[in-house]
Amino acid sequence: MSTEALSIPASAAPAAPPRPTGRRVTLRTLRYAALLIGILFVLIPVYVLVVTSFKGQGDATPARAWALPTAWTTENWAQAWQTLAPSIGRTVALVVPSTIISSVLGCMNGFVMSRWRFPGADIVFTLILFGMFLPYQAVMIPLLELVLSTGIPNGIPSLILLHVVFGIPITTLIFRNYFETVPHELIEAATVDGAGMLRTFASVALPIAVPGFVVVMIWQFTSAWNDFLFAVFFSTPRNGPVTLALNNLANGALLTNYGVSMAGALLASLPTLVVYVLLSRYFIAGLMSGSVKG
Repeated sequence: MSTEALSIPASAAPAAPPRPTGRRVTLRTLRYAALLIGILFVLIPVYVLVVTSFKGQGDATPARAWALPTAWTTENWAQAWQTLAPSIGRTVALVVPSTIISSVLGCMNGFVMSRWRFPGADIVFTLILFGMFLPYQAVMIPLLELVLSTGIPNGIPSLILLHVVFGIPITTLIFRNYFETVPHELIEAATVDGAGMLRTFASVALPIAVPGFVVVMIWQFTSAWNDFLFAVFFSTPRNGPVTLALNNLANGALLTNYGVSMAGALLASLPTLVVYVLLSRYFIAGLMSGSVKG
């Protein structure tokens, strides 16, 4: 076979990728510069927070907010941990059951709203979503009277109930959108095999709802951990979560030692930061799994 027969015509050869023009390079540079500026604006307060947490009492002053510590110390962290440790334990006891219960209830509601149509389903779903747009401040006084009338103990038990109830709208919406992407054939196959609604939910829907659970549990964990409004009305510093204890710590250390309040703020925000760092990719994947109907 001749070399001419093996040669590839010039028209069939793959075309080289087009080189970016000067305008594209400029736009890309501006985009990265804007992102870098945004990152700096976010990290500058974090820098001050971290640096101040390692400063001594005389070194942590507004005049030296940007300067590095003259002598690095961890006494602020030890004092903050000693003060916040009981409230951190109570916060864990709050976020774990409230996150699990609201996620399970939202999963059940989302499955029913997406697969089992009944008279008035759209009205019920609209009323559930109405709770997402209801300002907490507008109902706080009647809500306080309602909780007190039920006899639920003040503190963590009341907060668990509130976070479960107010977490149902968003969890229902996320799970409903997720189950809309599940092929109808799976549900129909279970129905043909004689499975009822509860059996279909437990055997078919629940095992494939892991991405949805990742999203709602991260959302509920963060909301319950960072909540302050409910904590002020339904708990005290002795039986409340870490946000309430952190507020008291900051007020007490504001005029004496900024380092303690900064270390306490870092300790209080560390669990949510760890959750987002470890599960951020699963959070995004779970959101995307319910964004397009299959």
